[in-house]
Amino acid sequence: MNSDTIFGFGFTLWKQKYIQAFLGGETQIVNFVWTYTQAVNKGVNKNSNIINWGQRAIDEAYKTARQFDIPLGRVEDGFIRSVGLGSDLTPPLSLVVDKTGIYYDPTQPSDLESLLETYAFTDELIMRAANIRKMLLENAVSKYNVGKKLVSNLVQNQAGQRIILIPGQVEDDASIQKGCVDIKTNAELIQQVRLTNPSAYLVYKPHPDVISGNRIGKVDRSITDQYCDLVLEDSSITDCLDIADEVHTMTSLVGFEGLLRHKKVVCYGIPFYANWGLTEDRHTVDRRTRRLTLDELVAATLILYPRYMNWETGAFTTPEFAIETLRKQIDALGGKPINKISWLHRQVRKMKHFYKGVFAKP
Repeated sequence: MNSDTIFGFGFTLWKQKYIQAFLGGETQIVNFVWTYTQAVNKGVNKNSNIINWGQRAIDEAYKTARQFDIPLGRVEDGFIRSVGLGSDLTPPLSLVVDKTGIYYDPTQPSDLESLLETYAFTDELIMRAANIRKMLLENAVSKYNVGKKLVSNLVQNQAGQRIILIPGQVEDDASIQKGCVDIKTNAELIQQVRLTNPSAYLVYKPHPDVISGNRIGKVDRSITDQYCDLVLEDSSITDCLDIADEVHTMTSLVGFEGLLRHKKVVCYGIPFYANWGLTEDRHTVDRRTRRLTLDELVAATLILYPRYMNWETGAFTTPEFAIETLRKQIDALGGKPINKISWLHRQVRKMKHFYKGVFAKP
C-alpha cells in the first residue's frame, strides 16, 4: 500500500485484526467503515487507500473511490486457506489483494488474469510451482481441509464406467453471480451433467458451507436421487478427487484442484482457471488468449497472486510454509475435522474463533 491510511469497507468485526496484520501490521492505520459517509467522517482523502471485502459494501467502496479518484483494492480469501471453514470464522492463512478486479469475476480483468495472460514465467518459478503441486497432493491439502476420510466401497461404479465428480457451490456466492451465464444452481448443474453424460457414474459433493448450514445451495433429494449415483456430504474433497475421472463444475475451486491431479475438468461457468487451454469450456472470455501449462497456472495462482501469513511471527511467508502448517494442524487433530456437527457445537466453534479474531492475538 502507498499510504499509511487505509479505508477498509465491508470487513466484519472478527476479520479486522487479521486484515490489519495482512496489510502491514501496526505500521499502517486501517479505518474500518461500511459507508461513504463514515469514510468521509474519518478523513478519507485522495492520498488514502481503499480496500473492500468481497461484495460487501462494494457500492459504497466504489462511490468513495470515484469521489476521491482512488484505486480500489479487492480483498478475498486465498486458495490455501485453513483447517476449517471461513463461514465458521476460522482465520485465513492466505488472502489476495487485487487492484484491478477480483479473480472470480470474469466480466472484468483482474490481477490474476493479467498474470496468467502476460507474466514471463521463469524455469525456477515453474520448478517451484511443480514442487508446490506435489506438496499439496502428498499432504492431501485443499482450501478448507474438512471432511472425514472417504470409504472407497461407497463408490460402486461398473467396470470402465467414468466417475464424474460434481462439486456443489454456495448459490448466492459472488463467483456464481459473476461467473455463470446459463447454469447458476447446483440442481441445474447436476441435471446438465447427467443429460450430457447419460452413462457416467455421477458423484455429487455438496459444498461444506452448505452442509454446515451456514450458506444456501441445498439440492432437493428428489433431484439427487434421480440424477446422481452417489452423494458424499461430509467426505474430504481430496478423497473425492482421488476417485474421480473428471470434474464438472460451474466455477468451483475444486476444478482447479482437479487440474492439479491431471483430471479432465469441464467448466459450465467461467472460473479463473478456464479458457487457458487446460479445461473444456462452455463459455469463453476473449481477453484470455494465452495457452498455459499446468505449472504456469499454479505459479500465478498460488505463488504470485496471494499473500501468506505466519501467525506465530506475524510476518508474511510462503505457500510452502502454509501447506506445511496445514499438514501439522491436520496431524495434530488426528485427521481433517468432520463438517457435519450439531448446531450448538458449531456455534461454540464460531464463538471461539470470534473471540480469537477480536480479542486475542492472531
